Amino acid sequence: MVSAGELLLLACLGFAVAARGGFSQTNHLVTDPQTTQVLEIGTNFTAICMIINTTEVTVEDLSWKLSGTNLPTELYTKLNESALSVTFPITSDKPEWLCCIVNKPPTSYVALNGGKFIYGVHLQKSYPPRKPENVSCMAVQENPVLSQVFRCEWAAVGLQTKESPTKYMLFVQVLFRTYNVTTEETHAQIEFEDTYPFFMHLDVWVEAHNKLGKMESEHIGEDANWFVKTKPPSDIMIVSEKIFPTSLVINWSLPIRGVYVKLLFEIRFCVNGSQNWTYVPRADTAMEIQSFRLQNLQPDTEYITQVRCKPYKEGYGYWSDWSSNATARTTEDLPKSKPDLWRTIAEVDGKNERLVRFISKVPVFSNGMITSFYFKILDKNIVGNDSLLWKSVPLNVSESSSGQQEISVLQQIHLADWKPVRVFVTASNSVGKSPKASLFISAKGRELPPVNKLKVWSDGVKLWLEWTPPNNTDVSEYVVEWAAGDQMDWQRESKKTRLTAIKGQLKEFVRYNVSVYPIYAGQIGKQARKEAYLEEGTPLEPPFVRLSGKPGRNKAVLVWREIPLEKRQGFITNYTIYYKGDGETHERTLPSHDTTYTLTSLTSNTKYDTYIVASTIRGSIRSTTHSFTTLKYAPGEMESIVVGVSLSFLFVVVLTMLFCVCKKDAIKENLWPRIPNPGESTIGNWSPNYPVKAETTKENCLSGISVLDVDVCDGKSVFEEDKACLPLKKDKYLSEEHSSGIGGSSCMSSPRQSVSDSDEGSDMADTTASTVQYSSVVASNGYKGQTPNPHPQQAVFSRSESTQPLLDCEENPDVMLQEGSRQSQRFNQTADLLEMEQEEGVEPLDFCPLEEESEQATPPEGQSAGGCSSYMSQRGGYRPQ
Repeated sequence: MVSAGELLLLACLGFAVAARGGFSQTNHLVTDPQTTQVLEIGTNFTAICMIINTTEVTVEDLSWKLSGTNLPTELYTKLNESALSVTFPITSDKPEWLCCIVNKPPTSYVALNGGKFIYGVHLQKSYPPRKPENVSCMAVQENPVLSQVFRCEWAAVGLQTKESPTKYMLFVQVLFRTYNVTTEETHAQIEFEDTYPFFMHLDVWVEAHNKLGKMESEHIGEDANWFVKTKPPSDIMIVSEKIFPTSLVINWSLPIRGVYVKLLFEIRFCVNGSQNWTYVPRADTAMEIQSFRLQNLQPDTEYITQVRCKPYKEGYGYWSDWSSNATARTTEDLPKSKPDLWRTIAEVDGKNERLVRFISKVPVFSNGMITSFYFKILDKNIVGNDSLLWKSVPLNVSESSSGQQEISVLQQIHLADWKPVRVFVTASNSVGKSPKASLFISAKGRELPPVNKLKVWSDGVKLWLEWTPPNNTDVSEYVVEWAAGDQMDWQRESKKTRLTAIKGQLKEFVRYNVSVYPIYAGQIGKQARKEAYLEEGTPLEPPFVRLSGKPGRNKAVLVWREIPLEKRQGFITNYTIYYKGDGETHERTLPSHDTTYTLTSLTSNTKYDTYIVASTIRGSIRSTTHSFTTLKYAPGEMESIVVGVSLSFLFVVVLTMLFCVCKKDAIKENLWPRIPNPGESTIGNWSPNYPVKAETTKENCLSGISVLDVDVCDGKSVFEEDKACLPLKKDKYLSEEHSSGIGGSSCMSSPRQSVSDSDEGSDMADTTASTVQYSSVVASNGYKGQTPNPHPQQAVFSRSESTQPLLDCEENPDVMLQEGSRQSQRFNQTADLLEMEQEEGVEPLDFCPLEEESEQATPPEGQSAGGCSSYMSQRGGYRPQ
């Protein structure tokens, strides 16, 4: 539904178009408004599009575009058949084009004349101006009188855009004249004619305006002196008075004559080097003055003083800048506080005593330069003649770790562990001595209880301490001590303190030993101690890792040197060992207190690379790589093998020797059987014609008969002498025609007689009763039908008596038969040989058995010694009768 306002706007637009004949010749669309519009951001804007001088298009063919984007049709309003309006909110502060166009050309005329069927308006955005606030103006003194320049400034309120900036105009009205100046900044100045209008009324305001309108600030109507700011007082002088060591007198000059402006002054002062200013109450400097006395100051202290001024009337004008610093020192006075007495204790090795060094700081309120200390030590808590006990110690100062305190070494003594002492000290300046400070050193092990639950931490700026007081309630104060290397310092805290911060200047990356001592009426309690850093960092130096000794077969011992304290820059949280061998890297994490570690389960004969990493909470540092090679054999392993093998061999040898000793008879019987030695035998010749004497029965005698076959052709069996005496026979004898009979008896057997060709047969029987008798029988007849020798010989029996044991064949009849058979075979071979010799015409040699010289009996008459025996004619051998 079209409103009455839109209808009125449409009528006015039609009238305007009718008045302008140009539109009918150029465009068929026209908008209202037609020119650039400045719109307020946050409001709604309405525009109308009209079709003129054509019937080619209708309202249904029209549409609105904002910066090339179609506006929703819900925002359109059809006013009539030739007018279309749109209403939309202004939200963006960017300038945009709003255009009315034909969507789709309904005819070819519209398509060919598209420029006549589009019309647009440029939209600029802005914020309305706001009222300036906090307007202030000032008249500054530049010469002996005020300057003619009047400066003002204010605060801009609201927003503005680049297309429609806000401009300001400053207005100053004096009586009937108004001064103004325009600027785009938030400050401006005007210049009065001739001189500054002292004691006149001024009206000041600021106006802000832009394309959307203007706004005016609040008016400031005040006396001209209300805007004045003078220069600070000059020629400041401070005077100290010897009789008043706690006061200073200040004098200064006025910056401007009082005929123009009456002034009010303000004074402040502080100790030199401090930023804690002390202000003199304004009520004390309310009237127009040029001097003032500062009181209740510290003697022999340098003070800095400043003065400033402003118009006298309350609420008028501005304070001037502070004057330049004026410095002066108060005169000396008696020290008002005690020296800060303390001690350090170190143990003496090998002795039951302590090295105690007494140190002190000058009194806080020394009221002058301390020139010396007076010091005394009492073995017991007694009162003596002070004038004789006091010792003067010239001031010997050295800077502490804080860089602000001064520490004097009073005396150093060796104190027995069992001995307590009390120490007194005073400080002296040019005026007199300070109050007396005392300290009690208890015997070792007799100190009073320490504080409980001490905690120390850093906030990056300070080191904070917190503790719980001891159960003993007689604590008078606490002493907080911190030390790093050879530097140390301390501070005192009240007995109510539970939380405090170290006031000295601490350094980063330095480890401090922080201790808290409770003081019981001058007696020092046990310390509670912690280590702390103000700030930690990465270690500056890595640990040095090496092997302890030589590596083993499957293990190695690593040791490393701790990082020097000054290079750690923090607490070592842990060590990490890395070692690599056979292509695999292993790591082990160890606590910070370890300095050695044994690598186990290593591979023999392998090269390993190892290094160690030391870590703090801020970072880590890695050591250089150390390489080693494990052994192929463990130390002592080869020696153990050699010793084991040697001992085993020796054990086997010993067992073998013991076995041989124990079984020597059996071994000798099996390996080296006893063979009869013919050289030790006795051979006797005997004949069947000789009677045989009965042998006496012997318990230890031989049993059985041994048959010995002699091969007469074997050079190895017959001695040369036997061959010489043995006649060769043409006839050969069979083996069965040869036999031997040996008479003898063994234990529990019947006695047998032996036949001998000796007359002393009975003696021989006695001699051979216990011997083995050997005999050979040689047959006298021919061999195998051969013609016997024409000179037949009587059969000869040859016997050997020996002490040698019987052979196996003699002991065992079965073996004897087998051996006899083999001997018969050898004899057959010998007989064949003799037969061949006989056919060839060779005379056989006589066979004569050897008789041992040691046992040969005297031959009987008619028979030569060593004569040949007759051969047995019996095949089975000859047995004596």
